[in-house]
Amino acid sequence: MRMAAARGLALTVALLAPALLAPALAQAVPASSGAAQAPALTAPATTPAQRRNVTPAPLSAGETAALAALYQNLRPATLRIEDCPPNDCLDPDGVGTAFLIGDGYALTAYHVVFAAGHLSALTLDRQRYPVQVIGYDDQADLALIRVGVPAGTPFLPLAAARPAVGDPALAIGNGGGAFLLPKTGRLTGLDSQASSADLPPGTLELSAPLIPGDSGGPIINARGEVMGIVSYGSFVPGRRVTSYAVPVTRNDARLAELRRGVKRDAPVIGITLDLPPELAPVTALPAEDFPTFSKYFDLGDTPGAFFTRVSPDSPAARAGLQPLNYNAEGKRTSGDIVTAVNGQPIANFSDFQYAVRRYQPGQTVTLSVLRGGKKIEVKLTLAPRTQVHN
Repeated sequence: MRMAAARGLALTVALLAPALLAPALAQAVPASSGAAQAPALTAPATTPAQRRNVTPAPLSAGETAALAALYQNLRPATLRIEDCPPNDCLDPDGVGTAFLIGDGYALTAYHVVFAAGHLSALTLDRQRYPVQVIGYDDQADLALIRVGVPAGTPFLPLAAARPAVGDPALAIGNGGGAFLLPKTGRLTGLDSQASSADLPPGTLELSAPLIPGDSGGPIINARGEVMGIVSYGSFVPGRRVTSYAVPVTRNDARLAELRRGVKRDAPVIGITLDLPPELAPVTALPAEDFPTFSKYFDLGDTPGAFFTRVSPDSPAARAGLQPLNYNAEGKRTSGDIVTAVNGQPIANFSDFQYAVRRYQPGQTVTLSVLRGGKKIEVKLTLAPRTQVHN
């Protein structure tokens, strides 16, 4: 499950000490190669359209008992998903969760199966079955798989209607190496909008403390119906984990598409902004703060998106986009600043991501770029994320 560290964007670079900023970015963009040494930036936390700064009420004894009974009844319909070669699953490359919905079909989060080499599913009796990806929607983080379970294996019903804030919720998953264990909480928000373009929009927000490995698992209501699919979480140090799930209902049009084998990829250019955690707010740096940041890192006067790495054989590489690079004295030797996509102004890397996601793989876009202080236009054709590798 993708975990996003919650970082208030009000903490702009202007508030960070220059003495701390310079070494941090120097680490992110070494003078020798321009390739980032720090792990790729995790996405900022989702923020619901209307956040309530209240702690959800704890579940009552009756609600807790009812969810515990549901867990015992519904656990046989859930799956542990592993990515490992046949006959060698002692240390899987990845672990996630899924749940059966009938006729051998199961739902999970797309990022659980994305780029997996050898997928298999374990049922409650720890029998292993092959997995086939039937359809997916990358942006919605939703995938339909086919699992070779025997006829008559239990499955979960999908909810007929959308839930309400405050509803009790049961999750079943494999977080932290567990095996199909329960976690409970309440729905604390609907239609949460992500502040990162690569996270699904319109999610359910939950107080259940979900962690990596729980992704793809069901969020179940008090009637024993699935109302969401676990997608990601945000973590604020010293506070609770907030979890997010893609909502799903019985008549969801996306499910019919997935059954038909629709495979909808997200469009990408093939650039990365690798930063240490203390510089995370830079991805959504407000235009008015760009000059303060720029004077330390020689980025010019015009706000825009800069980046530290270009993926090989990506649209960005083929178009000749140039990542940030600095010499031994700390002077910038290269680095494009993207200021617009098809004429739409952008002020930062996050704006750039959102602008690209408005298009489809195969479409051509024109980037307005500042290179060495000169304005140029760069045309490139967007690629599906499945074809671009970091």
